[in-house]
Amino acid sequence: MPTAAPVLFVSDHVDGSVHVLTVPDGTVAGRLTGRHLSEHAGFLALPGGRVACVDDRRGELLVLDPHGDGLVELAVPVAVPAEHLACDPSGRRLAVTTGLGRNTEVWSDLLTVVDLETGEAARVRTRAGEPGVTVLGGDDPLLVLRHREPGALAVHRFADLLAAPPGCPPVTPCSVLALPDDGHGDAQDPVPGRVFAATGEGVHRARRKDGTLVAEAVIPWDAPARGWYLRLDTRRRALWSTLRGGAPDPLRWPEWTNHAWRHDLDTGHTLVTALGPGLVFRLALAQCHTAFTRIHPDGDELVLLGTDGAVRRCPLPAMDGTPRRGGTPWEGVQRRAVAASPGSGWIAVTRGGHGEVHIVDAETGQEAARPRLSTPLHHGGHVMLRTRGDGADGDPVGR
Repeated sequence: MPTAAPVLFVSDHVDGSVHVLTVPDGTVAGRLTGRHLSEHAGFLALPGGRVACVDDRRGELLVLDPHGDGLVELAVPVAVPAEHLACDPSGRRLAVTTGLGRNTEVWSDLLTVVDLETGEAARVRTRAGEPGVTVLGGDDPLLVLRHREPGALAVHRFADLLAAPPGCPPVTPCSVLALPDDGHGDAQDPVPGRVFAATGEGVHRARRKDGTLVAEAVIPWDAPARGWYLRLDTRRRALWSTLRGGAPDPLRWPEWTNHAWRHDLDTGHTLVTALGPGLVFRLALAQCHTAFTRIHPDGDELVLLGTDGAVRRCPLPAMDGTPRRGGTPWEGVQRRAVAASPGSGWIAVTRGGHGEVHIVDAETGQEAARPRLSTPLHHGGHVMLRTRGDGADGDPVGR
């Protein structure tokens, strides 16, 4: 299914399908069925416009190539339920951590590492939890696990993990760097070999020095809130997050405050922009805009923050089964997923439960198409927008 147009991957992880749409017309260019992708591990951008993801039901890491003769380029068995997915800056060495899945308690301590060039793969045991992961490159790549309770950054040599014998043996990290217990959110800046972890204190950062990590000064949030999500802006060398404030009670989610947080990695300058109350979580990075979706009982909207600081708010049609006042925003409700490509000005937003995708021009805020898919897109599904050579693979952490 070769195509030169921007490509949108749309996953319904409940119904078990992946649609591939051309953008902006929304034409279905390909489809996979019987594939239940991990929404939490998300999509990972690889060189050449490809993406990696994990099928939680079959226990497979998939490499999808919308520009090849067949959509599935490679399938490698991995341990599940997949929690986080990352690769080294070359896109060759991948890691999949396991976590909670649909269980009430975390039960798996398995980590899978894969070399896409040689086809080698290995599984080892680390520590039960919900670990984040980054893979630092170079001649001797390092895998860094971000653990919680107790918090730590645990460093492993990728080559040692890949050479582990069969039987999922336990492994001991080469070194450990202490973190607060509430870490949630990971990013890597491949240029200096630096990793970032979001905590209540701020963004902890550490840089590689030989075969270990050296802690650096914490980046403060500069707001009475914290971020639970980190993302690297490959075009503008910045870190992004969404800061959530207010009462922690999930029943009071309509009162939660939300701010876009941007930290320039070269200047150290931080910019905080108000987004409005309600539920805002993941974000998407387009050519000249950063996109957020805001869910609220008084109306949902797509919020577009331009590189010039201008904010555009685009109303979105209501969803059936949307979170309500007096209930939580997580259980048994519909949500929205958002996607963009740093090489494009298009934004895609899902309408959970309706099977619809809004394709929006970020420059004008106008909807160009609204394709309706063959599945409802339960919980909003999950999406990724790629253009060949867009540089999105410069962010080597799954989203």
